[in-house]
Amino acid sequence: MEYKSNNSYSPLLTKSKYMVGLQCPKYLWILFHEKHRIPEADEETQHRFDQGHLIGELAKKLWRNGIDVNDEDFIKSLKKTEDALKLKVPLFEAGFKPKNERIYSRADILEPAGKDEWDIIEVKSSTEVKDENIDDVAFQKYCYEKAGLKIRKCFLMHINNEYVRKGEIKREKIFVKENITSEVLEKIEWIPEKIKEMLKIIDSKEMPNIKKNLSCKDPYECPLVYDCWDFLPENNIFNLYRGKKKELFELLEAGVQVVSDIPSDYKLNDKQKIQHQCEKTNKPYIDKKEIKKFLLRLKYPLYFLDFETIGTAIPLYDNAKPYQQIPFQFSLHVIEKESAKPKHYSYLADGNNDPREEFIEKLKKLLGTKGSIIVYNQGFEQGRLNEIAEFLPKYQAWVNQVTKRMVDLLKPFRDFCYYHPKQKGSCSIKKVLPALTGKSYEEMEIAEGGTASLRYLYSIHGSYDGTKATPEEVKKIREDLEKYCILDTQGMIWIVEKLREKAKGKN
Repeated sequence: MEYKSNNSYSPLLTKSKYMVGLQCPKYLWILFHEKHRIPEADEETQHRFDQGHLIGELAKKLWRNGIDVNDEDFIKSLKKTEDALKLKVPLFEAGFKPKNERIYSRADILEPAGKDEWDIIEVKSSTEVKDENIDDVAFQKYCYEKAGLKIRKCFLMHINNEYVRKGEIKREKIFVKENITSEVLEKIEWIPEKIKEMLKIIDSKEMPNIKKNLSCKDPYECPLVYDCWDFLPENNIFNLYRGKKKELFELLEAGVQVVSDIPSDYKLNDKQKIQHQCEKTNKPYIDKKEIKKFLLRLKYPLYFLDFETIGTAIPLYDNAKPYQQIPFQFSLHVIEKESAKPKHYSYLADGNNDPREEFIEKLKKLLGTKGSIIVYNQGFEQGRLNEIAEFLPKYQAWVNQVTKRMVDLLKPFRDFCYYHPKQKGSCSIKKVLPALTGKSYEEMEIAEGGTASLRYLYSIHGSYDGTKATPEEVKKIREDLEKYCILDTQGMIWIVEKLREKAKGKN
């Protein structure tokens, strides 16, 4: 975005770019000079943007007499805002550029507050006020006041994660409105200097030389993070299990790039020491005694179980909260007895109705009354079942019995009873499976839970812009979902088989 000054065009520092500048001056420079380097938003990031837009549109409906003054044309947007201010009604997307200043911002909501004052109401899809929200609103306040507006108070309106849907969405209950005026005022005094610094970066022909730091993934992962960090080898120090980021950056400054090069006198916990040793020898660590102890907990018949879920900011179904994870699919492999072949069962919800009762009813018929139910990270499956039981109390007794039978396959890896350098400090099944068995999720159309959730969501509700999935797309998505979820439970079988081999001393 540019504006004409002295017969030349100068780029503007908008609110979004100011926020980028706070996180990384290098990223800010690239936005203006080498924008082609910035990759398009991935599926998950785009979904987060879309959720934000939906929440913003829902919030506007709280003001029935509000006027949307947004316009893609920058000049028209300023003119429409100027005219609408005279009406003294709530304004949506009002745009301001102070005279002779190279800053610009739009307000989610400006609400009249007395004769000549206005309140800023920033709308976010998060469930709490975050530090970056304060910076966001502080820039707005500074910009609007420079443009001649009198700001009384500043508010952040975010999602109430305790809201439970009952019929139509109650807009006045799904939002929480918090007064952040005092926090914003603390930030204001620093803004002029920050703007000056950022405009200098924008106008420079040379990209700033910025050292890698904690802000690369905070508050959001920079889209250029892998571009900037491509100098690091595969098993770098940032893969250290639960390593403290600040200390890892200090190691990097000292020239240590890989885990195996961490000095022997550097303080590591027991699990980090195992990882460090494995990196040095390039061999796995195996605690046969503890692995055997874990395997003895498994009682036939064995049920290998995995769930897939969706969670949206605006609850899709009655008796659901914002972002509550709603199960829509399960994969179940059953091994009746030792040496028996696994039998596979699955469920994938069809249509856009609430799938929870059908989900749990089908699962109940398959899980029997005895035997170990093996899951990976049991807190997730247990949590989803307990939430369904809260919604459908008739299943509570059964859920209590089922959760007692669960055995967490994550445990031997989280406890480092087994660790392989290929895990790169991670205990997730996506890392453990290839490290232990040589099999992986590579080349699958759906290769992780986030994508599974978004594809399913698209297949039943379409996209944010109103596009609906074609029958062919729906068919393909469902096939891909089945393949993905099956691999999760089949993968657990392979992992248990390999653990048995390791416990016996086999390679």
